[in-house]
Amino acid sequence: MSAFRLDRGNAKLMGVCAGVGNATGIDPLLIRLALFVLTLVLGPVMILGYFVAAWAAN
Repeated sequence: MSAFRLDRGNAKLMGVCAGVGNATGIDPLLIRLALFVLTLVLGPVMILGYFVAAWAAN
């Protein structure tokens, strides 16, 4: 398991999901799908969390 860093090479938006996928060894597509479902459930909290994660990783 490696440290979490943004993966701008495989990014769709900012590279958070690709970075989490690289750090955990999980396919980034699965991370993106989970984030999408959680965003539908939790709404603005997940969107804010995404941007906080992007900010913290820089």
